Amino acid sequence: MTTISHTAGQSASRAFAGGFFRLLGHWVDAVVTYFARRQAIKTLSELDDRALRDIGVERSQIASAVRGVIDPMYGRMM
Repeated sequence: MTTISHTAGQSASRAFAGGFFRLLGHWVDAVVTYFARRQAIKTLSELDDRALRDIGVERSQIASAVRGVIDPMYGRMM
C-alpha cells in the first residue's frame, strides 16, 4: 500500500522558506508587542495615583496590568 502525502511533492527549500517566514512573523509580532507594552507602561506610569485608582490599578501593578496577568485569588488584575 502506497501513501502519498501532500508535502511529499514540496521541495525541502520551499518547506524551509515557509517555516522561516512563519518564524520571522512570530518574531516581528513579539517585537511589536514588546514595544507596545513598553509604551503602555510608560503612559500609565505618567498618571497620578488617583487616575490609576480610577481605572483599578495600583502603581505597583502597572506592568502586570499591561501584560494582562490576573490574580486568581481575587479575580482582578495583579
